Amino acid sequence: MPSSRASRPRRLRRSVGAVLVVAALGSACAGPSGETDDARKGPAKPAAGQPQAQGAAGALDAYVEKVRKQRAARVLAAKKWGLDRPPLEAPAPPAVKPKITTRKGFETDGEGLPPVFTTVPTKEKIVFLTIDDGAEKDPELLRMMSELQIPYSAFLSDYVIKDDYGYFRKMRDAGVSLHNHTLNHRYLPGLSYAKQKREICGMQDVMEERFGKRPPLFRPPYGNYNEDTLRAAKTCGVEAVPLWASEAFPDRMEWREWDRDLHPGDIVLTHFRGKEDWKGSMADMIRRVMKTITAKGYAVAKLEDYV
Repeated sequence: MPSSRASRPRRLRRSVGAVLVVAALGSACAGPSGETDDARKGPAKPAAGQPQAQGAAGALDAYVEKVRKQRAARVLAAKKWGLDRPPLEAPAPPAVKPKITTRKGFETDGEGLPPVFTTVPTKEKIVFLTIDDGAEKDPELLRMMSELQIPYSAFLSDYVIKDDYGYFRKMRDAGVSLHNHTLNHRYLPGLSYAKQKREICGMQDVMEERFGKRPPLFRPPYGNYNEDTLRAAKTCGVEAVPLWASEAFPDRMEWREWDRDLHPGDIVLTHFRGKEDWKGSMADMIRRVMKTITAKGYAVAKLEDYV
């Protein structure tokens, strides 16, 4: 059995490395604007005749500088877009995605069907922002979400996006995942299996043709479905059916749960709407929902990293 002394130098090196990383990140995070005096000055210059930092030390300096600039940009963006505080940063996604199961009370009699859920199983203080249909094509939304670095997912219906597929291609190119919300936004339980399959599979075809991918996620219009819906969705390549735990408007939040609050892993719904449909613009809606999310100590994470 090897001596415990033999392993001490390795443990010591690991400990010293961890301390250096924590200390460096701490300097990048400190202060109201995410900076300290040392961080604002940047990495210390080497003394005359000494080589530039290389390897791990150089990579650490570069990483700290990148984080500092990103956080400073978020502070400025928050002020620009009328937020009291910048959005909180989500933790790194899990190495293995959690197992998603159908929420109790949302089951059908069928087995092996895509799970229907309103909350992703996680202990992290994160929520997921999703936007439905595609009626309002507000360029301000694209700028706002990009500058604030807020991840979100779009569930699209062809009948309202077909007049401007280019708007949603810009969204996709910015890293937003686009998903299925049927061709025509019909009340699916009122349709036959064949017609439901046409609504769902037909939209899969549109998504592949226009955006290059058949999405794995599907949201039924109005959140209404039956067993035929889920069977049809499965045949179309759908893997999961995320609904929502709360809904955001420019002037209020609406809640599914009795305590009218956010919970780890909750899915937040909103819509592509403008002043003709509700009391404000899409930017007003984002301000409202982000103030609520941030004030409650939550960050917005990317749904596709967990589902």
